[in-house]
Amino acid sequence: MTKKKMGIRRGDRIVVLSGKDKGKKGKVLQALPQRGRVKVEGINIIKKHAKPTQKIPQGGIREIEAPLPVSRVMLLCPACHKPTRIAKKRSADGRWVRSCKKCGEVVDRG
Repeated sequence: MTKKKMGIRRGDRIVVLSGKDKGKKGKVLQALPQRGRVKVEGINIIKKHAKPTQKIPQGGIREIEAPLPVSRVMLLCPACHKPTRIAKKRSADGRWVRSCKKCGEVVDRG
């Protein structure tokens, strides 16, 4: 499988564009570029049956976040707080950084 380019990284704030969780906002827990998916905190919750183990002696039904396609989410700009696409720009020190297409503010942290 080839690695897909994704403009969304772990720790980014996103908004869901379609599906049962449309309009919900959350933080990216994990980016899966090989599969073109992201796991988002509190979104796309599924129930998983777990057998009793030494870690979980009682077993039972766990609720976990399932990955959702990256095409269904959009980055929230930290400056203007609007869903935006990502532009790649050169910073003053010559590094490539992600920036908001709407307000031009740099999105990358650190």
